[in-house]
Amino acid sequence: MTFLSILFALLIEQLKPLRVDNPVYMQVQAFAVKVESWCNAGKAQHGQLGWWIVVGSLTLPTAFVYWLCLRLDPVLSKFAAFFWNVLIVYMTLGFRRYSHYFTSIQMALNSGDEESARKHLADWINKDCSGMDATEIARSAVERSLIASHRNVFGVFFWFLMPVGPACAVMYRMSEFLSREWTEPEHMQNEVFGQFARRIFYWIDWIPARLTAVAFAVVGNFEDAIYSWRNYAHRWNDELLGIILASGGGAIGVRLGEPETKAVILNAGATAVDVDSLEGENNELESQPGIEATPRSLQSAVGLVWRSLLLWMLLLLLLSFAVWI
Repeated sequence: MTFLSILFALLIEQLKPLRVDNPVYMQVQAFAVKVESWCNAGKAQHGQLGWWIVVGSLTLPTAFVYWLCLRLDPVLSKFAAFFWNVLIVYMTLGFRRYSHYFTSIQMALNSGDEESARKHLADWINKDCSGMDATEIARSAVERSLIASHRNVFGVFFWFLMPVGPACAVMYRMSEFLSREWTEPEHMQNEVFGQFARRIFYWIDWIPARLTAVAFAVVGNFEDAIYSWRNYAHRWNDELLGIILASGGGAIGVRLGEPETKAVILNAGATAVDVDSLEGENNELESQPGIEATPRSLQSAVGLVWRSLLLWMLLLLLLSFAVWI
């Protein structure tokens, strides 16, 4: 039933993808904002309380409905649980939710319209992209697509396979949402309120991030993916994102991101010693497998994500057959 639930949800989303501004997500976002305003009194433990309120308010009812579905008549319970699973997976997956941004950027770069590409990228990542050239736009789009595919698809897959799968899927998506909502906005970056949300999501995503990296390696250039993972993942501020991007970049032969030390030096202001260090860092960066991102890299990223999705579905199908037998 797990395999069929995911398959049907994916098929439905291909026909009717959820918009980013759909009513359900807007209500959840408004609820998170309200809880933050209620609980945020400037201390880290208040963020912990707020996290449990938001996640618990959505996870526990999901688990309760799933439990009720299983308590029905033996025949009806299977159908009820199946439809509930499909609904939850459909609401949490989001495979096509951001694809229109990626497609628009790809078409703009292929036609040489860098201005439109910058505009679409800025709308997607909510940052100023006015100074980016075609290479930086392509690299940022590839990075964002790999991260989005992990957090909106593969991470959800992993937690949906756990006991009480629908509730675990909701827990994962809400944890990921709160780790961004309470830490990334400008007015929240210096707040301690979001520290717990970021820390707990790190542990929730610890295994899924590595499974996604393995999938990228298996369906892409395995050698370069593993080499990049082992030697360059630590260069990102976020360890989990570093693992995904290093593996994904190695799998498609593209250098992604910038070394953490380089960003620190540029932000702090370089001294003579720092310049020498930075030059050494740049030389090491050049030794990474792959080439600079190009518009063609976007198509490679799409192929990597689709192959990874097929790999997950194949493994899930084999697991389902093993359980049935």
